[in-house]
Amino acid sequence: MAPIPGSGLAKGLAVTLRTMTKKTVTAQYPDAQPELPPRTRGVIGLFEENCTVCMLCARECPDWCIYIDSHKETVPPAAPGGRERSRNVLDRFAIDFALCMYCGICIEVCPFDALFWSPEFEYAETDIHELTHERDKLRDWMWTVPAPPALDPGAEEPKEIAAARKSAEKLAAAAQPEPTPRPEPGATPGTGPGSAPQAKPTDPQGGES
Repeated sequence: MAPIPGSGLAKGLAVTLRTMTKKTVTAQYPDAQPELPPRTRGVIGLFEENCTVCMLCARECPDWCIYIDSHKETVPPAAPGGRERSRNVLDRFAIDFALCMYCGICIEVCPFDALFWSPEFEYAETDIHELTHERDKLRDWMWTVPAPPALDPGAEEPKEIAAARKSAEKLAAAAQPEPTPRPEPGATPGTGPGSAPQAKPTDPQGGES
């Protein structure tokens, strides 16, 4: 069936009319910050306490924009008679955001949860060389990472939270003093179990009664 002449023009005018009747909404940026979705890919924040310098993020990065330097330190044994161990200490962690394509592979492959997406997007520079940000800046962006979404109402409690709650309950129970037993009805004070024996009354002449 051949299209009716002018039907395309009519559809275009209908879209124009619908748009003209809607209220215009203008975001007053930068006076009003935009409300970004929680999964926004802005920049990458570094939680360096979790980084073990495994180099997995740098090896998997398709743009090779992650630079990591480290050195080894000897850790004394945890118990007497044990052997010393060596660990990697992070010296430098930098990301060149001029090369980064925001694929998120480094965040996905990190086995120790040291990298996170931050919705921060105001990091433009006048010089492209200043887009290589060191670990101090990446750590500052870590505090802008939104909290993880809540679990489903019927989901199980995470094992880490359950273990921490049980430990806190045990410590609270151990810190509470033992309740003092109440005397039985009709019992003479000081004659219950666990009470100290009372001294016998003495005669004014010095003898026992």
